[in-house]
Amino acid sequence: MRAWVADRLGAEVTAVVRQPRWRPVWFVDAVRGDEHLALCVRGERVDIPGVWPLRHEMTAQAGLRAAGLPVPAVHGWCDDPVAFVTDRVPGRADFDGVPEATRDAVMDEYMGVLAAIHALDPAPFVAAGIDHAGAGPADTRCTPASVGVDRYERVYRAHKRRPDPFLEFCLGWLRRNPLDPQGRESVVVWDSGQLHHADGRLVAVLDLELAHVGDPMMDLAGFRQRDSILHYGDMERLYAVYEARGGVPVDLRAVQHHHFAFTLSNQLAFHAALADPAPGSDYMTNLQWCCETNLFAVEALAEILGIGLEPVALPDATVSPLAVAGAHLVAQLRSITAADEFEQYRLRTAFRLARHLQRADEVGAAATAADLDDLHDLLGARPVTWQEGDAALEAFVLADDGRHDEVLVRLFHRRLWRAHQQLGPAGSAMTRHHPVQPFRA
Repeated sequence: MRAWVADRLGAEVTAVVRQPRWRPVWFVDAVRGDEHLALCVRGERVDIPGVWPLRHEMTAQAGLRAAGLPVPAVHGWCDDPVAFVTDRVPGRADFDGVPEATRDAVMDEYMGVLAAIHALDPAPFVAAGIDHAGAGPADTRCTPASVGVDRYERVYRAHKRRPDPFLEFCLGWLRRNPLDPQGRESVVVWDSGQLHHADGRLVAVLDLELAHVGDPMMDLAGFRQRDSILHYGDMERLYAVYEARGGVPVDLRAVQHHHFAFTLSNQLAFHAALADPAPGSDYMTNLQWCCETNLFAVEALAEILGIGLEPVALPDATVSPLAVAGAHLVAQLRSITAADEFEQYRLRTAFRLARHLQRADEVGAAATAADLDDLHDLLGARPVTWQEGDAALEAFVLADDGRHDEVLVRLFHRRLWRAHQQLGPAGSAMTRHHPVQPFRA
C-alpha cells in the first residue's frame, strides 16, 4: 500500500488506520510536497462473495465522477492489498442533533443528485462493463427492475448451505409478481442514502458497490431501510423534491415493490456466512442485519397484501445450568480493553456474540418449540428438530405456489420476531426493532 501510494501518487504515507468495521477499509494519510492527501483504500469483504466484483464498484464510481457527480475521486486499482484507492471525504453520515431544516436542505441536495444520476446516459457505463439487464446469456437476462435481485439470487444459489424457507418464500413471491419497469432504465446506486454532509451541505455520495443500470425507482426504495435509524425525513416529501429537481416521475407501486425486494438483500448475501462463517466474519453484525431486515421484508409484504400483523408473545426466560458460565463470559468480555480501535471492534463483536448466546440459553428452547408448534398447525405433523422443521417448511413453500401466502406471512412474522428477540438481552439495542416508514394509502 505504501509503495502504491509512492509509485502512483508520488506521495509518502504518514499513517495507515484500519477502519473498525466488517469490510477491509484503510484510511491513509500521505504528503506530497506541501500537500496533504487523505485517502480511502476500499478492499474486498472476507466473509461473503461480492454481488459484483470490486472492480465493478470502482468503474461505476469513476464513471459517476467523470460525469460531474459528487462522489470521491478514484485514484486507481491496488493489487496488494486487493483494493481501489479514492479520496477520503470529510463530513458525517448521520443526522443526530442536526436541525430539521438543515437535514432537509442536505437531503434536498441528495435527491437532486439522484435525479442527476438518473438523467445520465447509461451507454458509457454499459460500455465500461457496468451490469445491466441485457448482460449475460439470453436465458439469464432479466429486466431493469430485477437485474439486481437476480445477481443476489445467483450468489445465494451458488453458496446455499441449508434450508432457508423465508427467503425461498419471498423469492417465489417475486417470481409470481414481477414488476414491469414501464421502460425506465438508468444508472442507479441502489443502496441509496449513503452520503456525507458537513456545514449544512451535501459533501459526497458514498459506497457505490451496488451501482448498476436498473430501474430508477430502486434508488427511491433503497434508503427507506436506512431511514429507520438515520432519519432522512418524510419520504413523500423527499419524493416530491426528487421530481421537482428533474427526477423520473415517481411510481409508488414500483417503489413499494423495490423496497420489498431490497429488504431481502442481507439474507441473500449473508445466508452462507451465517451458516458457515469464515474467520474474521462479523457474525453478530451480519445476524443483526438479517434479523432486522427480514422483519422489514415480512412487514413490507404484509403491507403490500393488506395483512395486519399481530404482536408476538415471547417465552419467559429460564435459568439453565449454563447460566452462570454465560454471565461470567459476558462480564469478562465487558471488562477487557483492547490495544487499538480495530481490536476493540473485534472484542465488541465477541461480546455481542456472548450476549446472544446468553439470551438464546434463556429463551431459545421455548422459541424453537413455538416455531415447531406453528409448523404442526401448517403441516399437520410436528417436526422433531428445528433442522427437520426448516427443511419441511422450505419444501412446503416451494410446492405451495402462493396458495397460502397470508398464512405464511403470519407464520414467518412470528418466527422472525422470535429470532430477532434472541439477539441480546430483552430491551437491548440489539433487540430493538425500528420499523420502516409505511407507504401512505
